Amino acid sequence: MFVGIDISGSFVNSDYFENSMSFLAHYIYSHLNGVGGFEEPNVLFVAPIGGADVDQPKTFYPIQTFQNKSVEEIEELLYELFPTDQLDPITDFNAFFEHIARTVENHNLVLRPISVVMLSDGIPDYHVEGNRQMRDFRAIDLSPLERLSRNITIRLLYTNPVDGRSWQTEVPRRRVKIWTQDSDVMETWNDPDIYLEDRPLQQQERWIEWTAENVNYNVRARRVD
Repeated sequence: MFVGIDISGSFVNSDYFENSMSFLAHYIYSHLNGVGGFEEPNVLFVAPIGGADVDQPKTFYPIQTFQNKSVEEIEELLYELFPTDQLDPITDFNAFFEHIARTVENHNLVLRPISVVMLSDGIPDYHVEGNRQMRDFRAIDLSPLERLSRNITIRLLYTNPVDGRSWQTEVPRRRVKIWTQDSDVMETWNDPDIYLEDRPLQQQERWIEWTAENVNYNVRARRVD
């Protein structure tokens, strides 16, 4: 499992960033501890999406960084590792995917199922075409992931319906599966009728069901050329 956190200004300054970090702490904890039967990853890396420059090297924090910690400790650690006072000016999805591929190859993880979870609005950086600034979803390059495994799923959380549809219909791919979830849906994970403050995560049946249906959904592959 690879987790990418968008710490660009557009996402950090949105209404959803704090909600997303809290959800991620619960999500990481639930997978590391097999809560609700969630798959326990043998390998976990958490890294930023983007940087100060294009293709800037990123730190991929390994599974040991988050093991044996409570939900609250994981959330506190996430803010320490990804401080919001040091925002990235560039959201570089292509570099993030390339660095995942490099990490998979370096750790001899090729051919294993790969899950990529991204907390981001999903908006690629602008590029200039003529006199216009353009967002080109077809320029998102998943080819570094395509060569790694036949079972690769990208889950883009906290996007919006328009950009989520662009990820699913415009990003070229052959085997990579893409699931997007809108920010308006994601921010309901801690609503009182879903998440009960007085219960440990292992007993949060509604939250477990909500997460299974809205985040860990088993999406089918769809080729886009």
